[in-house]
Amino acid sequence: MAIIVTGAGSGIGAAVARLVVARGGSVVCADLVSEGVQTVAEELGERALARRVDVTSPGDCQDAVESALATFGRIDGAVNCAGIGNQDRKPVAEISASAWQRTLAVNLTGVFHCLQAEIPAMVTAGSIVNVASVLGLVGAANAAPYVAAKHGLIGLTRAAALDYADRGIRVNAVAPGYVDTPLLGAASPERVNELVSRHPVGRLSRAEEIADVVVFLLSASSSAVTGAVYEVDGGYTSR
Repeated sequence: MAIIVTGAGSGIGAAVARLVVARGGSVVCADLVSEGVQTVAEELGERALARRVDVTSPGDCQDAVESALATFGRIDGAVNCAGIGNQDRKPVAEISASAWQRTLAVNLTGVFHCLQAEIPAMVTAGSIVNVASVLGLVGAANAAPYVAAKHGLIGLTRAAALDYADRGIRVNAVAPGYVDTPLLGAASPERVNELVSRHPVGRLSRAEEIADVVVFLLSASSSAVTGAVYEVDGGYTSR
């Protein structure tokens, strides 16, 4: 299978790209940070192609699809993982317009741009996985832009699943809890410990654990699954 993975330069996206190739697939590794995504693609060898992609640009998203078709001849699926963290940890009335707009531009509208490029390229069937968050299912204080974007992403996933079910294109989402990735690199030890305490399993998830579920949803083993949201959250939303 040939898969496009956005946000493939690090974290969950890189873990997904590695697992796709390990299971015999090919992957277009797309990311805004060209150095990171190039490193991942070189590690994976001839079945991986690196592309710098800004998901806020429809043209970049279309270029990634065209690169996949030119290199691999087909697109069987996509993983829309590119995203940014909460940009302005303040109550709603104090959030800057730029933080709101930037968060939604990447985490929600960016996925919309990707879907618009990816879906027409899947001629007969395909599987798309959007990487949401537990904060797309529950609220959180001082995180309105991120919460709104991820709630919107889950709604977009379900709408797209209904739009394309009759074409054999499945669209699902995963909702990770907090994951030990570079996005948490700037967090203080106290902040990390506080995040760990929110998960009944007593730890953060690993990117590889999220990738396992994503690749399941890409595979024929999940052929009856569409419009679903898989919580991979260490029990976060069970409380």
